[in-house]
Amino acid sequence: MRYVIAGSSGFLGTALRARLADGGHEVVRLVRQPAASASESTWDPYSGDVDTDLVAGADVVVNLAGVNLGRWPWTESYRRLIMDSRTRTTDTLATAIAGASKPPVFVVASGASRYGNDRGDETLTEDSSDGDGFLADVVRAWEAAADPARDAGARVCCLRSGVVIDRSGSALRLMWLPFWLGLGARIGSGAQYFPIISLDDWTRAAIFLTEQPDASGPYNMVGPEPATNAEFTRALADALHRPAFLSAPAVVLRTVLGDVAGELIGSRRVLPQRLIDAGFQHHDRDVEAIVSAGLHR
Repeated sequence: MRYVIAGSSGFLGTALRARLADGGHEVVRLVRQPAASASESTWDPYSGDVDTDLVAGADVVVNLAGVNLGRWPWTESYRRLIMDSRTRTTDTLATAIAGASKPPVFVVASGASRYGNDRGDETLTEDSSDGDGFLADVVRAWEAAADPARDAGARVCCLRSGVVIDRSGSALRLMWLPFWLGLGARIGSGAQYFPIISLDDWTRAAIFLTEQPDASGPYNMVGPEPATNAEFTRALADALHRPAFLSAPAVVLRTVLGDVAGELIGSRRVLPQRLIDAGFQHHDRDVEAIVSAGLHR
């Protein structure tokens, strides 16, 4: 199959490209700089400029573009960039897909943040109601930006990802050093649910959905056995053979990070219900397996 990928040089894009190459698929990367080879194509999503013939000739178009959420502080200008880097890239690709005589499959990165900052112990599936908060608003607009492709009859899959755990990703990279030094800490009470998935399962699930002719709509990209922040903290400390007795008080996080802290302190007990119903089999099902895979891949 022929894949066209935006955001191909990021954490998820790099891993997805490697798995697709291993599977014998052709990948063309959308890049902002002048194309350096036949496997690249220059585009400018902010002006709506993309090779429409390339898009029309693809089997699958994937959008993983978006600025890093791990950067802090989230100033007003950076919030606009978080939103625009996701919605405008998606809209440009969706519009190009809509113009194809046979629209390709459109896979759009999204986030489990759609369910809001804090839903307590409520079980959240793809049928659950939307939540509140800045990132929930971003995800709603992000997924809606794919409407031109949907309206043209394209099959659109939105990947509502939790935190992807892998040593090459920013999340685990930021946590590794303090845990290695024995300074790992649960966040707040630690009772809040923390939606996670291994990188291996994320890439496998993304490709699995492109290959299912009836797959469309939102899919929660998380492990099937939800874990709390305290359970994740314990699993990571145990895997590194380090203690983890500390806690980061919620009030301190709110003081330092402002409303960004809600994304860390809140609870989202997310289940990958539609992935399971579609027949996808996770390799790394629980928090111990996900952490182990992330550290040792």
